[in-house]
Amino acid sequence: MYLTGTEQHALRGVFALLAEDDHGEREIREHLGRALLNLLHADQFASFVWDAGSGSFGARVALHMDPANLDRYAQWHQHHDPITFVLQSRRRATRVTEVMPQRELMRTPFFNDFLARDGLHWGMNLHAFEGGRALGDLRIWRRKGRGDFGDHEKALLNLIEPAFAGALQRAQRAAASAAAVPAPAGWTLLSAREQEVARCVREGLTDKEIARRLAVGVPTVRTYLRRIFDKLGIERRSALAGWVAPPAR
Repeated sequence: MYLTGTEQHALRGVFALLAEDDHGEREIREHLGRALLNLLHADQFASFVWDAGSGSFGARVALHMDPANLDRYAQWHQHHDPITFVLQSRRRATRVTEVMPQRELMRTPFFNDFLARDGLHWGMNLHAFEGGRALGDLRIWRRKGRGDFGDHEKALLNLIEPAFAGALQRAQRAAASAAAVPAPAGWTLLSAREQEVARCVREGLTDKEIARRLAVGVPTVRTYLRRIFDKLGIERRSALAGWVAPPAR
């Protein structure tokens, strides 16, 4: 498979993201979506998790799509969707035109009342599974003038699938483990890496000392701190002293 220099660089970033253990599964899908828009020359992205119990797609993440239109999808269109369940059954990257000719899709209410409202014309999906359990999906779309996805874009998405599935499995296991351990209100909002940074701050370490301990750059430490402050609703480092964190495991 031939990759351009730009694609090689983009894929390195994607695999680095999916190798990290400090993102929740929602963050993984959102960050990966942004990367895929660039890598696949796409315009819109959405991701859901299939809940077999409720028989519906939930936990949505979306980029460049109208939230009100997505609300209508949740309430109505997903239950009258002629393509997604067929795409889901493939369990590999699949173009929408492989399961329904574009002209036929364009005659459906699903296209005219949902997809077309946000300019979604050419689509490609990947649905990741762990055995029979759905982990999450990737729905990538282009506007009409861009043209359909090709075999090369499908191959790129299939190349990413094992790392994507693995990242979601780790994030979901970490979330389940954290939920099983009582912790102060707000603490479980932090990712594992953010908790490490917060503990370092409570020890009195400077940004440079935290960076050395965690083998990351100082700008990365400051990014984590901004996330911590936002999630805990505080404004400065000294406020972390009021938090009694559970012991590190």
